[in-house]
Amino acid sequence: MKRRTFLTAIAAAPIACASVARGQPSRPVVGFLNSASAATYSFNAAAFRDGLSHSGYIEGENVAIEYRWADNDYGRLPALASELASRNVAVIAATGDIASARAAQAATRTIPIVFTVGSDPVPFGLVTSLSRPTGNATGITLFSSTLMAKRLEFLREVGPNARLIALLMNPDNLNYDVDVMAAREAASGMGRETILVHAKNPGEIDAAFHTIAQRRAGAVLIASDPMFLGQRDRLAAFAVQYSLPVVAWTREFAVAGILLSYGTSIQWMYREAGVYAGRILKGAKPSDLPVIQPTKFELVINNKTAKTLGLAIPSSLLLRADEVIQ
Repeated sequence: MKRRTFLTAIAAAPIACASVARGQPSRPVVGFLNSASAATYSFNAAAFRDGLSHSGYIEGENVAIEYRWADNDYGRLPALASELASRNVAVIAATGDIASARAAQAATRTIPIVFTVGSDPVPFGLVTSLSRPTGNATGITLFSSTLMAKRLEFLREVGPNARLIALLMNPDNLNYDVDVMAAREAASGMGRETILVHAKNPGEIDAAFHTIAQRRAGAVLIASDPMFLGQRDRLAAFAVQYSLPVVAWTREFAVAGILLSYGTSIQWMYREAGVYAGRILKGAKPSDLPVIQPTKFELVINNKTAKTLGLAIPSSLLLRADEVIQ
């Protein structure tokens, strides 16, 4: 009896092990790299997960996500990207602009990368072509730099007497030179002067607005940078404190209290990144997926802020707005 029981157990063991293997398949792991912080960018991470779900991947059920946040320190990105590459994740979502994408590319040339960037990825060497990317990377671009002229045009409409415009920028952002050139050229074409004001981290924002006030700038343009988006509530509070009309690059700024925003939805970009990551998990290669470019641009006006600043928004501009926050 004992011998028969032992032999039966031995024979059943491989079947049981195979059953466990079939019943509990290993889940693919997605690396999520971002230059901002979890506290301020949770809404974008949620949009990314929403995109993954469109391909049938639900975090905690059939996919795992390894998050790496640089907390507004671009210098941390290379080490964080290397951590994800050493984990041999199935795909890296290099979000939070050019610095994240470059860090991911430096960490691996084999793991697929889906990036989210604010400007043309070709000059930065992320891809050789928007329509037919080669290598292991593809993604989504906002082409935010090309919209500088339009944002300044809106500022001129709400503040026609603002002759000096402050350009609030993060000099550590790799888009810096492109953004500065685009903004200065646009302002010069409108007969406006500009001053550059820098903030590399949240702790420098207070001093930046103090400088803007000292220089008597009449309006502010906020350049596209993840750190600024994460600090949108503070930026809106400073804008009201110093009575400054401000324009930024995505809707969340206007919702926070900034006067104007013009650009593509940042949540749309992260959602599309999630969709692309899901397609790669299903077998697509980055070279199969052209870089996605925006087709919709939103003008959002915070009329409540306008009233606080004592500004009357022209009715023609209100009619052109995609959203007016009252």
